Amino acid sequence: MRRLIVLAAALLAPLVAAGPAHAGRGMQTGIADDAILLAGGQDAADEVVAWQQMGVDVARLQVRWVAIAPGAAATRAPAGFHPRDPDDPRYDWGDLDRAVALLAFAGIRPVLQITGSGPLWSSRAPGRGNPRYKPDPAKFADFTAAVVARYRTAVSRYEVWNEPNQPLWLQPQFACAKRTCTPVAPDLYRDLYRAASREIRALDPGAQVLMGSLGPTGQNPRAANAVMRPLTFVRALGCVDSRYRRIRTGGCARAARITATGFAYHPHPVRLRPDQPSPNPDDAALGSLGRLETVLDRTTRAGVIGPSTGARFPLFLTEFGYQTSPPDPLAGIPPGRQAAWLQWSAYRAWRDPRVREMTQYAWRDEPLRTRISGPGRYAGWQSGLLFADGRAKPALSTFRHPFWVDVQPGLRMATFWGQVRPGGATTVRLLRGGTVIATVRTDAGGAWTAHRLVTARGTYHFEYDTPEGVSRSASQTVAPKPRLARQP
Repeated sequence: MRRLIVLAAALLAPLVAAGPAHAGRGMQTGIADDAILLAGGQDAADEVVAWQQMGVDVARLQVRWVAIAPGAAATRAPAGFHPRDPDDPRYDWGDLDRAVALLAFAGIRPVLQITGSGPLWSSRAPGRGNPRYKPDPAKFADFTAAVVARYRTAVSRYEVWNEPNQPLWLQPQFACAKRTCTPVAPDLYRDLYRAASREIRALDPGAQVLMGSLGPTGQNPRAANAVMRPLTFVRALGCVDSRYRRIRTGGCARAARITATGFAYHPHPVRLRPDQPSPNPDDAALGSLGRLETVLDRTTRAGVIGPSTGARFPLFLTEFGYQTSPPDPLAGIPPGRQAAWLQWSAYRAWRDPRVREMTQYAWRDEPLRTRISGPGRYAGWQSGLLFADGRAKPALSTFRHPFWVDVQPGLRMATFWGQVRPGGATTVRLLRGGTVIATVRTDAGGAWTAHRLVTARGTYHFEYDTPEGVSRSASQTVAPKPRLARQP
């Protein structure tokens, strides 16, 4: 398997050297679906071929410490275990080896998200019986070193931890006394990130290292393990208060600067439109990316966190999706709306020059928990482009060539945007009804724009020629929008 990874990496190397093969404005298209990739077998091979044909540039894989290291329930690491040695026989790399090799052979770049929880012995207080409680940064550094040493020939981008603002992944989130709760998880994450990024840069100096990977919403802090709101987390990570004044007490008393290639984020909107801001000012779904960027920029000026190069963090949206109803009536939207809103979301992300990656999460729905009644039945993610049984949702047919028409209120000039995946220069025809109204050449990433007057209601789509015949996007019906009334 190690030989397969090296061979796959050799095939992938020209793509890595050349830069993003299908990136439009530097934005890559990604997929994240560990259930498929880590299960392996013919099913995984078939799906990776489908991703390749649909122009997927990168695929994120979670490298879960507890799933690979030995002694999951032990309070001490096994005797004789060498955690920095990837060839220690107690490590179980099998599923990850196969997934990395499969992606690399297909020319899809694996992105490894090195994350907890770890084995119980990785906690700084294993006697509590909670592996999520205060992971030991030194032990996480050892695990990270083993991961990078094993996969550095095939991997060039790493994320450090998953959603550290969620107690499912990191605890405690807060320290609470009486009615006041103070953030703790950002201090824990800062130490974990520093330890891991140091190992990555030492072993693979050219690699990209991403911090953050935050979930988009949180709760009011009334308990130690309430979900922390993402912008609260960013400020605490950067050691500033709500007015962006530098904090020099607690975990920030000796906080040294940490840097990253970019900031990873999961702007799931749930039922919000792609342009709809999150109601709470410290949450940030896709419609509040500007809010996130403002908080990041103001926080980086304090100097504790910052980009490796430049003055502002690039954004990597390493998870994004809309769940559908069916099957989830609690958090889902109709499948047809999912297809439309994913295209709208792709346009909004492409339009933001700071977004470098947008990753669809997931490819296929997780099965419902049929033995459970009530809300717990829908605890998994139903945001796939396929239902759990493999049936296609409408969004599958639009993923390869998203299309959106941006009509602003009071303006008759509209922006038409689309993308052909995989990328590469392609001639597309924009049609109103059955009439071609524009012929446009795509950029290297397959993206194109056109500006046309919209004076009456009309239905538009675009099409392009392929070796198999004419391929066409979904249609979109648009009409002029009246100018918004001024609020009193």
